[in-house]
Amino acid sequence: MRRIGLAVILTISVLLAPLVSEAQQAGKIWRIGILSGASPASHGNLTAFLQGLREAGLVEGRNAVFQIRYAEGRTERFPAFAAELVTLPVDVLVATGTPAAVAAKQATSTIPIVMVAASDPVGARLVTSLAHPGGNITGLSLLAPELSAKRLDLLTQAVSPLTRVAVLWNLDNEGMALRFRETQTASRVLGVSIQSVGVRTPDDFDGAFATITRERPHGLLVMADTVTLGQRKRTADFAASHRIPAIYEQRDFVDVGGLMSYGIDIVDHYRRAASFVDRVLKGTKPADLPVEQPTKFELVINLKTAKALGLTIPQTILTRADHVIE
Repeated sequence: MRRIGLAVILTISVLLAPLVSEAQQAGKIWRIGILSGASPASHGNLTAFLQGLREAGLVEGRNAVFQIRYAEGRTERFPAFAAELVTLPVDVLVATGTPAAVAAKQATSTIPIVMVAASDPVGARLVTSLAHPGGNITGLSLLAPELSAKRLDLLTQAVSPLTRVAVLWNLDNEGMALRFRETQTASRVLGVSIQSVGVRTPDDFDGAFATITRERPHGLLVMADTVTLGQRKRTADFAASHRIPAIYEQRDFVDVGGLMSYGIDIVDHYRRAASFVDRVLKGTKPADLPVEQPTKFELVINLKTAKALGLTIPQTILTRADHVIE
């Protein structure tokens, strides 16, 4: 009888173990650390990510605490912020952009990291491969090599003649370096001369604008990251006041007066990142979660800006636009 009783107890214990575990997980308050390049006054695309977390059932004040550190366009702040979040500690660390992901990786090899909008995770040595990340990092990549050529091609179709294009980008962003090289390759095919105009902090933009003004390019291509996004209104206003047709990597620039953009649906991209956080918190190892590449792209055109520039956008481009601002 004692043996039968013991067997019953062991069986019940085995059956109840998952239920006890689930009950413990249900009562847990998850601590989610976030490295953002935006400012507290403007979440930017982070809003879509936070909405995605709520849809996944992670609600701040109920079962989650969000520890957000805002770099405000200064990527040099990321290492200290990452180190601070690791010591709290947090259950998962979310890094927006390549510089933030690099800082997160340097800060911890054990806490799961979900990267968002990382340009080239393999090239930046964040993961071993997209299919098999390895280590403690997974997430979403911006890697879509054909996009750089497509942007330059769209600009050549919209502006004629177009033989000189200035490219404004963050020199300290390894992911941007890849996209700049891709743009150079595309420029040779299209017969366009490329001029690199680099920045590192918000303080560098006045000098960058002075360089562009002096060189008088026919067009401007602006790459998007923490630094340039933080200065999107200044950049769009500069291009408008100097009558320089510009194409951008993200719609955020067009919404504040930029001419056109072609790139991934960044809002969808950030919202999808929440599913990675959800799976990691439920026990999936980052090493087993393939890095996701973008599949949704959008062309956005601001016709008000085109009119102010005295530019007529060809109908062939307008019919391909996903959004037109009139």
